[in-house]
Amino acid sequence: MSSRSAARLLSRSTFGPAGGRVAAVSRLTSGLSQLAAPAAPPHVGQAPLPLPRLHRPFSTSPRRAATTDPSQSTPPAPTEKPVSLVYELHSPPKDASPNAGGAQSLVVCHGLFGSKQNWRSLAKAMAKQFGIPVYAVDLRNHGTSTEHVEGMSYRDMALDLLEFVKEHKLEKIALVGHSMGGKAVMAFALAPELKEGTLEYLISVDMSPARGPLSKEFEEYIEAMLAIEKKGCRTRGEADELLKETEPDVGVRQFLLTNLQKSDSSDSWCFRIPVSLIKRYMSQIGDFPYDASDRTWDGKTLFVKGTESKYINRRNKPLCNEYFPNAVHVDVEAGHWVQAQKPREFIQALSDFFAGKL
Repeated sequence: MSSRSAARLLSRSTFGPAGGRVAAVSRLTSGLSQLAAPAAPPHVGQAPLPLPRLHRPFSTSPRRAATTDPSQSTPPAPTEKPVSLVYELHSPPKDASPNAGGAQSLVVCHGLFGSKQNWRSLAKAMAKQFGIPVYAVDLRNHGTSTEHVEGMSYRDMALDLLEFVKEHKLEKIALVGHSMGGKAVMAFALAPELKEGTLEYLISVDMSPARGPLSKEFEEYIEAMLAIEKKGCRTRGEADELLKETEPDVGVRQFLLTNLQKSDSSDSWCFRIPVSLIKRYMSQIGDFPYDASDRTWDGKTLFVKGTESKYINRRNKPLCNEYFPNAVHVDVEAGHWVQAQKPREFIQALSDFFAGKL
């Protein structure tokens, strides 16, 4: 999938006020191929650094709500019990030494309609670079998740991640999320259930905690995917032709069709993700479960922005630091898919963050 296609898909399917188009930078596959190159990582472009702050101890701080509405001080109830997340574990080389600023493992979360496989090449590279295990998870109702459940709120996703951390007895994790996954990891950091010593670093990739509706085009993708299932397409090519009526860009179609699989009960093709279920909860994907006046997390936080993307912008950037007072920001010359378009710069940004250079 080309960076133009990825940017086109995700710049239109907003998870908060974004606006604007993202220019193409390079093909995602060619970007990931940089990881095999022996050259030193290129310089990471970055925004002006904030003045030095005194580091505050771990704190997920409840703050007095700005309104008298009692619901503002109470976290939203989850839809159902937490989901056991499917994952891939990428172990570091046996002779590798931990090099992640004290983090003992790294957990990565994909964006909407993505999956753990989107991170596979980069997860392997990060395990080698940082010398710690890297867990790439499928968020609820995504990827190869076998348990499809009601609810797509970030409160639900955060509780899923908390359960995952508990199941695997993880401590001092570095938590990375891109796009929708970025909001999921931010909700994790703000969750009242988060125990001290669990989260060491928080990294949101090209996503702010802003609220906003999803775009009309994204709703059209959902309808097109439902039409493919209703028709009972017998080949991937037939499904692609049907999707072409909604989306002319072949790269966007290929990305959406990575979720297509052969039906177990017939000769037709269907989507492995529960499209109709996700449709019911579209509004939750544009939302965010907490107010900055109510909850903050004072731990070490990094926002990685693609310079050609508008997901983090001058209007919502201050909001990032309202929720996460100790956050630092780095700019990478890329579109929304920062980690795929510029993987070496992305890894270098994380390396600098872990080393306390930002």
